[in-house]
Parts: sequence; structure tokens; C-alpha cells
Amino acid sequence: MVQRRGFNDTVTRFWGFAAPAYDTQVLQRFVYQPAQDEVLAQLRAHGALTIADIGCGTGIFADRIERELNAVVTGVDMSEGMLAQAKARSSKVNWVTAPAEQLPFNDGALDAVVTTSAFHWFDQPAALREFHRVLKPGGIAAVTTISPRQVLPLHALSSHILNPAHNPSPAEMKKLFEGAGFTVSEQHRVKRPAWTLIVSDLLTVGTK
Repeated sequence: MVQRRGFNDTVTRFWGFAAPAYDTQVLQRFVYQPAQDEVLAQLRAHGALTIADIGCGTGIFADRIERELNAVVTGVDMSEGMLAQAKARSSKVNWVTAPAEQLPFNDGALDAVVTTSAFHWFDQPAALREFHRVLKPGGIAAVTTISPRQVLPLHALSSHILNPAHNPSPAEMKKLFEGAGFTVSEQHRVKRPAWTLIVSDLLTVGTK
């Protein structure tokens, strides 16, 4: 049985309920799009053509990847509410219900695995091991996640599997990637408009 973070089923049900609000234009443009832009640039530079978007939500980014890169894209999420909207958005993307820790792909099947707004909900070591498993040699995992600029005293407690979310530091992300077998090829803060810097997200790219 796959181990998932505490209250994961509750979180999944919440996002199923909240799915209609997720597509709000302001939320997408200023919160999610900057990270998506940077991940898309990594995919384009790598020449990735078989790609999985893990925690794809309502499918906005998976659909964009398919259209802009003419790639074979699979969107993976645990929320049926999110996936219902994703399926209505595009019939060209493959939409699959599965956890990040147990992906429905054969070993070495993909050029790239990405996740841009969900990594903090995953069992992070298990998810990264799965990303590594399903990638071809030379494939990339590109992950953006909220990451604190300063580690607070209680931050370490959130890493426990019983907590619903964990926002890793840059050093933790590098260690997680390397522990899963990746070579970290890129890591930097996502570039954002100054007034949105309260969202402190980090891009980490690993190569298999």
C-alpha cells in the first residue's frame, strides 16, 4: 500500500469541491503561471515529447504543454472534481487518476515529469523515486514548490508524514532529488512580479 501524507484524502476531497475556483484568471496569472512558464522553458530546452504533469488539477498547464510543444501529455491527479474540469478542457491530453507515489507508467516511459503546484502534498521521497523510475535515461523531473526563504523553528516538524503538507528548503530539495537518484541540473527561485513575492516558490530540475 502506498504511504501518503496525513489527511491526504481530506485534501483531495477539498480540491474536488474547490475545483471551480481554481481556474480564476487572477489566481492563475499571478500565482501559478510564473512557475509554469519556467517549467515549460525547461521542457522546451530539453526537447521533451512524452510528459506527465503530476497533480495536474483542472489541466490548465497540461493542456498548455500539449498545445505549445505538440507533445504526448498525461495529466495525473487524485481529485475527480479537478479531473472532470480537465477532461472538459482537452480531449488531446490523457487524464488519469493516480497518486504521485504510484504512477501508471512503465519503467523508462517518459522524457519528463513535472509538477508545479502540488509537491508539498506528496510523500516527497516516494514521489521522486517514482518520477525517477518512469523517466528514460537523460529524462528530467522539473518541480516547483513553495519553499521558505528562512527556515522557521517549527519548519522541521512539517516534514513528518502525518502532516498534510511540507514546504522543503532548497537544501532539502537538492537532498531529496539526489536521494532518488537524480543529478540536480538547475535550482533557483521562480521569477515573479515584486508584489507577488510573498509566494516564494523554488524550481528544482533533476536529470536521470
